[in-house]
Amino acid sequence: MGTAKTSKAALKLGAYDEGDVGAMQALQRGDASDHQQKRALEWILREACGLQDWAYYPSERDTNVALGRQFVGQQIVKLLKINLRTMRR
Repeated sequence: MGTAKTSKAALKLGAYDEGDVGAMQALQRGDASDHQQKRALEWILREACGLQDWAYYPSERDTNVALGRQFVGQQIVKLLKINLRTMRR
């Protein structure tokens, strides 16, 4: 019985720096500035969800992990683009 190899790229943690951490923590506290809110959301979509990454890997398991991460990001983007005026009618 063979074992599937896991790609390090598929399971990589999102890159972050001090500004990203500060923005996420301020967002959690509820006192993030406009800039911090935008930075936190950008980090979530880019790094945590991997929306700009290629989602297909040699391992089906790794592909499924990457597609799951991207699905979350796609749901967030969908909500960001909904026109509230038409929804309220």
